[in-house]
Amino acid sequence: MNVLFIEDDTMNRRVVSDMLDVAGATMTGAESAEIGLQLIDQHDYAIILVDLRMPGMDGITAIKHIRARPDAKAKLPIIVVTADTAVDLRERCIAQGADEVLFKPVAMDSLFDTMGRMLAKAAGDGMIG
Repeated sequence: MNVLFIEDDTMNRRVVSDMLDVAGATMTGAESAEIGLQLIDQHDYAIILVDLRMPGMDGITAIKHIRARPDAKAKLPIIVVTADTAVDLRERCIAQGADEVLFKPVAMDSLFDTMGRMLAKAAGDGMIG
């Protein structure tokens, strides 16, 4: 399974990459939303993880760009991974096109559980086989 993590912090990318290695998944890290969007054009991913607060384009804007795509990649599962703890943040992210929200620091079991649910839903919707 190929995962894209759009996150400006190198250490956060490394921690999640190490977690995904345990599950046998391959993670591509993008240090900005702009790079992440280019990678989506060039490669296939099963799931996208995205931080909200990044220099340049923020995570919500990146999600809107992904959801506006004219191809099947517009429906890829997207999980927001954020340190923001605003009370209504989860609802706002989902309203903007995210499928789920995880709060940093992300626990491995929480990451795997959420990814499993998102991938199962995508498979049920015919997105992945």
